[in-house]
Amino acid sequence: MSTRAHQQKKEGIKLTLDTVRKALKNEYIQTAITIVLIVVIVLGFWYGLQLVSNTQYPALAVASGSMCTVQHMYCDGWSHPFEPTLHVGDLIIIQGINPEEIYAAEEPYGDIIVFHRGSELVVHRAIAKREQGTITFQTKGDGNDKPDGNWVSEDKVVGKVVLRIPWLGSVALFMHNSSGISIIIILLVVLVIVEFAIPALLGEKSEVKQEEISEKSSIRH
Repeated sequence: MSTRAHQQKKEGIKLTLDTVRKALKNEYIQTAITIVLIVVIVLGFWYGLQLVSNTQYPALAVASGSMCTVQHMYCDGWSHPFEPTLHVGDLIIIQGINPEEIYAAEEPYGDIIVFHRGSELVVHRAIAKREQGTITFQTKGDGNDKPDGNWVSEDKVVGKVVLRIPWLGSVALFMHNSSGISIIIILLVVLVIVEFAIPALLGEKSEVKQEEISEKSSIRH
């Protein structure tokens, strides 16, 4: 390669790097990069949690009070967050488990398991276990009077509950609520207006004003 060609290549690389540096200094580009990084981190954490917990659903929000034993009160998880067993708005951490290792017994000793019921995920206690070729479980909500009608086959089991965090699941429930989604969309629109639209508008006005000042100055001269 000739000296001239080598010099042109170096200048081309320098120009490219300068362009990238200028782009990275742009606040819009910086905001976009930040958003992408947040999404990547969240997804990475979620998939990592799936891998560690050995289940597709490592964390879920409790949406019903069927596991709540607080008498004569709505189990919203706010007024009696530490009463047995699970409350609406709790965040539960789930561990994938071999069905043979699930312990079934009456409340409060049997494992609390998460399983598929049609398109829904249900969290109830395993109170009985049968092994007849395949393993099936009889389940019951701690707050219910009777066991569930149908036994749960081992292939429907997602895992067992290993940790309960009060209140934190309320965030997920809020985001799944139609009014919650509307509020989030409104907040995002307001954020875009504050971060981008208003500064851009003020910048245009500033440029116009500067041009007017320059024109007046030129006329005086």
